[in-house]
Amino acid sequence: MTSETELNRLAEQLPAWLETSRKESRHGQPASYIPELAYAPGDALGIALLDAAGREVTAGDSRLSFTLQSISKVFTLLLALMDQGEEGVFRKVGMEPTGDDFNSMLKLELVEPGIPFNPLINAGAIAVSSLIRGATPAEKTERILSFFRELAGDPTLTFNEAVYRSEAATAHRNRSLAYFLKDNEVLDEEVEPVLDVYFKHCSVEVTCRHVARMALVLAMNGTDPSTGRELVPRRYVQIAKTFMVSCGMYNASGEFAIRVGLPAKSGVAGGILALVPGQYGIGVVGPALNEKGNSIAGVHLLQTMSEAFDWSMF
Repeated sequence: MTSETELNRLAEQLPAWLETSRKESRHGQPASYIPELAYAPGDALGIALLDAAGREVTAGDSRLSFTLQSISKVFTLLLALMDQGEEGVFRKVGMEPTGDDFNSMLKLELVEPGIPFNPLINAGAIAVSSLIRGATPAEKTERILSFFRELAGDPTLTFNEAVYRSEAATAHRNRSLAYFLKDNEVLDEEVEPVLDVYFKHCSVEVTCRHVARMALVLAMNGTDPSTGRELVPRRYVQIAKTFMVSCGMYNASGEFAIRVGLPAKSGVAGGILALVPGQYGIGVVGPALNEKGNSIAGVHLLQTMSEAFDWSMF
């Protein structure tokens, strides 16, 4: 099936698939541990899919704004790799799934050498945030935002101030993680400036199309399909995609790999970034989460699409 034929079929069938998946939302609810996220519409579900030729298919609430949250961790990892190289990054974070909750500090204490197991859990992403080059938190944050804007193809991309403030005011577990990292000599900088960078990149506001565009660059191994310019070295994209398969969907990553079979990263605002290597970038939003912290309707929709078009990598 050619890409154009597949997209035509997608455009025909996606609205019905989406409405079926939307019904799954009643089994979950929006995140509330960051208070501002609890205001999201629990029954919302939207999707955007882009291919390298610029063709786009959307359905449902694809224009709903949401914050990247943990989806941002994929891209701060890429920026840190470009700033520090593999050796510099993997001195501070490991390469393995944890089997623990994304905000757990258990293995920081129990497993030597006391570094986070991977860059996609909270402790790992806080460590990665400290590796972004910049003389001040504001300079680091501006570099991250510029990078995200380039990947998303939107120079107006910015932070959601209300979510940032809500996250910063209630992030007691993340502060605990950061101080533990500081005590373990994983963080070389002071805790609060690092956390400020972390909270802000999690609070970047996007739509499904932004996420699909960011995913498309990864699907094309770091090349911007509209210009042919390399935005990220292929090797670093390979690393990021491997983490997405093994750790990207929290403690449901193995199940997602079996049922959907695509590199993906979720966020607790209900977003999912997914990609079909060499073909598509996909952005989904469905704020109602399951017990693992993933969009319950979004995962259902991606499974439906992957099964219909045999997208699994495996």
